[in-house]
Amino acid sequence: MQVTETLNEGLKHEFKVSVPASDLDAKADARLVDLKDKVRLNGFRPGKVPVSHLKKVYGRSVMAETIDQTIRDTNTQIFTDRGFRLATEPKITMPTGEKEVEQILAGKTDLTYTVSVEVVPTIQLADFKSFSVEKPVVEVTETDIDEAVKRIADQSRPYAAKSEGAKAESGDRVTISFTGTIDGTPFDGGTGEGIQVVIGAGQFIPGFEEQLIGIGAGETRTLKVSFPKNYANEKLAGQPAEFETTATLIEAPGETRIDDEFAKTLGLETLDKLKQAVRERLVAEFAGATRQRVKRALLDRLDDSHRFEAPPSLVEEEFKLMWNSIKAEMESSGKTFADENTTEEAAKEEYHRIADRRVRLGLVLSEIGEKNKITVTEDEVSRAVIERARQMPGREKEVWDYYRNNTNALAQLRAPIYEDKVVDFILELANVTEKKVSREDLFKEDEAEKSAA
Repeated sequence: MQVTETLNEGLKHEFKVSVPASDLDAKADARLVDLKDKVRLNGFRPGKVPVSHLKKVYGRSVMAETIDQTIRDTNTQIFTDRGFRLATEPKITMPTGEKEVEQILAGKTDLTYTVSVEVVPTIQLADFKSFSVEKPVVEVTETDIDEAVKRIADQSRPYAAKSEGAKAESGDRVTISFTGTIDGTPFDGGTGEGIQVVIGAGQFIPGFEEQLIGIGAGETRTLKVSFPKNYANEKLAGQPAEFETTATLIEAPGETRIDDEFAKTLGLETLDKLKQAVRERLVAEFAGATRQRVKRALLDRLDDSHRFEAPPSLVEEEFKLMWNSIKAEMESSGKTFADENTTEEAAKEEYHRIADRRVRLGLVLSEIGEKNKITVTEDEVSRAVIERARQMPGREKEVWDYYRNNTNALAQLRAPIYEDKVVDFILELANVTEKKVSREDLFKEDEAEKSAA
């Protein structure tokens, strides 16, 4: 066997491989000898079929199998000898001429093929003990708790019918029936009966609720609005519409007393118990936001510390996934690149940059996990599946069966668990300092942070 490297450019390599016909023929004959004791042919006793006869019957298919196995074994040896970690599946180019193929299958001509690969570069990991990461910390205050309890109370507030002849004001609840039209033609989903609308709550499309101010029970108005450009229904997105609307009841909001009795309506014994539950929820909410901020900061640090050429094919694959998603989203919303103050070329350049970052960080995290023997256990994956099932009450078995029978879906669950375990490993080594920040600062995100995630 002869192996000649014909291309060595960055992460791309190509080899020309030549396997003598005599080697292939010898391997094929060995397979036929092994086959001799396994096949049953009319006219021959078991194990007594001559190899020459087997060659006439099965020679072509056995040679094809021999060639396939030889290529796989040879490629593995090439990559192992050179210490290659493949970024993509090898691309093999075989002879295509009919006469040449027949000669190879007949064992009369050497097998010559080329194999092209793209490899993962050698990654020199940084010293994680030199990393400094700032951890934003927000304390849950009594004001935070009181505001959260008040929001719960506002959502549970009672409404009482206003006196005859009273007009709707902001904050009132109006019960309406309506028929919507576009260019005078009714559209699917454009009618409603007995719909309750709280003016100012932002439940309806922009401009709808405000036009109900001043309406009285029994009064009919034509409300003129336009559907948002990013409206979920593509046929309605951006369209001007009119709603013939009749108010049947006007109700004013009452006050909810925030006391033990209110807590009992929520299934809690006392107001103190309600406040404790709210505190726990806020602590968990703040902790989740803190985790995301720390993780983003750490990924930025990893990105800065590991600059190397990412395999182009992996970057292109990641870019295509993102770009197809972006294009589909823009088409559904009716937006253009100009609406985003950019051009298609500039957007492509930016998403190529993000794709490159994602691929490099993925390789770095994988390298860290591999070198430090970080793994995801089956119990951890099972817990993730159970958590997903809990999020869909009544469909738990369906969710469980979906993941049990779908290896790709399981891999998608496993990936973020693995990433978080690697992040935790790095944070244990890094110098993490806490910094008290406001709630507003904790939840503030800019576009750079979103892309880093």
